[in-house]
Parts: sequence; C-alpha cells; structure tokens
Amino acid sequence: MSTTFAQAGTFLIQSLGSFYLAVVMLRFLLQLARADFYNPISQFLIKATHLPSKPLRKVFPSYRNFDLASLVLALLSQLLAIEITALVNGFDMVNILYALSWGAIGMLSLMLNLYLYGLLIIIIVSWVAPQSQHPALILLNQLIRPAMEPFQKIIPPMGGIDLSPIFMFLVINMLQIFLNGIAGSLHTPAGLVPGF
Repeated sequence: MSTTFAQAGTFLIQSLGSFYLAVVMLRFLLQLARADFYNPISQFLIKATHLPSKPLRKVFPSYRNFDLASLVLALLSQLLAIEITALVNGFDMVNILYALSWGAIGMLSLMLNLYLYGLLIIIIVSWVAPQSQHPALILLNQLIRPAMEPFQKIIPPMGGIDLSPIFMFLVINMLQIFLNGIAGSLHTPAGLVPGF
C-alpha cells in the first residue's frame, strides 16, 4: 500500500512540477523573444510567476531581454520537486549539486520540447487554419519565430516552401541526444526530474 501512495505522490509532484516549470520557462521565453506582454496568455504567465519571482528580481535583475530571475525560479522549483519526490519515495535528501545539475537538465529538456512541439503546432495550424488569430497561436509564433530566423537565413524559402522548420527539427533532436548523453553521465534518475 505504501508503494501505491509513493507512486501516486510521485505522479502528482512530477505533474504539478512539470506544469509549473513549463509556466516559468514560458515566462522566460516571453521576455527573451520580446513577445506581446498584453496577450491574455502572457498575462497569465506573468501573474502565475509574479509572486515567487518578485524577491528574486531584486537579487537577479534582468539584463536587456534575459530574465535571470525566471531561470533561478525554474531551478529552485526543480530543486524543490526533486527533493520532495525523493522524500515521498523514502530516500534521503538528494545531494544539492546533483539536484541542481539534474534540475538544469530538466529545464533544458523542457525548453527543447517547448520549441519542438510549438514548431509542430505552428506547422499544422499553418495548413489547417492559416488565418487563425487565437491568442495562443499568436504568442506561439512570437516565441518560435526568433529561434527560426537563423535557419531561415541559411535556408531561404524555395518556390514558396519554407524548409527551415525541418532543419530546426534536426537541430532540436541532435541537442536532445546530447542532453540525454549528459543526463546519463550524471546518472539522472527517471521519474525524479520534472521536464525530463
């Protein structure tokens, strides 16, 4: 019975941890891409991260469009989720250096997934509903487009077909392979790190 409670607790912690990590990472990307802060979804991201990030912003101020406080908040959220998951499963506290390195891997993994799935959504919507003005799609375009620009400079559209997303997919997958290799060398446990 205790195993069932540990599994249920792990599932709940990892689900909530991954959701909040996604919110914080999107908040970071929002400022990095200089997306529209008045978009309703942007407003939700700002309000959901405002209270815990407010004291961090005094210590870690933003530099131009690089929101360091959001990254620190994401890492602290990871640290908390890893430690609570370990305790729920009956383990001792995880070494802080391991927890921080695993948390950083989870953050990078989640960011790559956000770009991967975001790009996939943009491609599908451009075929199905190219004129859609849904706030989520507008924001997604604003977040993904800056990352696509280097690929579009290297591979300009040919005959009206933009091949740059294919190369962006390849680069994201390559980065995920390298990240998995680093995670393996750090012995990152499965099911303990949100976003990974």
